[in-house]
Amino acid sequence: MAELLGGFEQAVLVAVLRLGPDAYGRTILHDLQKSLKRTVSAGATYTTLDRLENRGLLRSKLAEGTPIRGGRPRRYYALTAHGVRALNEAHETLSAMWSSIQWPAKIAR
Repeated sequence: MAELLGGFEQAVLVAVLRLGPDAYGRTILHDLQKSLKRTVSAGATYTTLDRLENRGLLRSKLAEGTPIRGGRPRRYYALTAHGVRALNEAHETLSAMWSSIQWPAKIAR
């Protein structure tokens, strides 16, 4: 059965995929704001990252802290094989659903 992904969950997974090895909390947040063209809260982003990791769609690792961050480590994210499959399935499902619509969409009368 396909993994059910909400729209924001898909956006987060796409951001992590797009950012590759540079995918950590703040870069993901900035990528989301740029691609969605709206303000996204840090809390929503980090909550979604945690949820996706708990579902096995993402994995994370801590990098050593740097002087710029006061020695605090930075958490980097990557898609798991399960996450890639779920994202591919979500894309295929949406593409199939939208393919039957003639664009631009019009109200039927």
